[in-house]
Amino acid sequence: MTGGHDAVILAAGGSLRLGRPKQLLTVGGETLMARASRIVAATGPGKTVAVLGAHAERMCGKLAGAMAVFNPDWATGLASSLRAAADALAGRTDPVLVVVIDQLALDEAHLWRLLAAHDGSRDTVTAYGEAMGVPAVVRAATLMRAVALEGDIGFRALWQDTPPQTVRAEAFAEDLDTEADLARAVSAGRIDRDRGAM
Repeated sequence: MTGGHDAVILAAGGSLRLGRPKQLLTVGGETLMARASRIVAATGPGKTVAVLGAHAERMCGKLAGAMAVFNPDWATGLASSLRAAADALAGRTDPVLVVVIDQLALDEAHLWRLLAAHDGSRDTVTAYGEAMGVPAVVRAATLMRAVALEGDIGFRALWQDTPPQTVRAEAFAEDLDTEADLARAVSAGRIDRDRGAM
């Protein structure tokens, strides 16, 4: 599949373990929010939804054409953001490219690999180590099923009964959740030091 898709950018989290909005950390002067929006936009989605929550007022100018959807329940966990995305894309039938903003390995090439591999028979997800997750291309029906999820639960709960196909990319195992993660990313030059000062 190349084209004919919508997109969701999940960016509602409060970065509680990090202690600062990870959405506003920068790479080469570009915020992670703006970076994810730009990379997603390059794949030409029909409609892009950015689900915002914590610090939402500081994100809206960085969305590269994405429609901002505010999730008032962001503190309850990931499921509430998936429900907000499903509501925003209700009635649409194209597959949905789903990304989060804090994966430093995110790039256009990997998103195109996912889109090219997706044949519509099942979801297409990124595999790394023993895990699998986003970035992913999910069927519209999968996104609609997410409205039944609660708490800090994502698509993996839905993939138990319908295993997805995978595109392996070990770089996506890297997290950016804690001060230690941030320190490693800054030391490696993957996050700007001025925004990630230790």
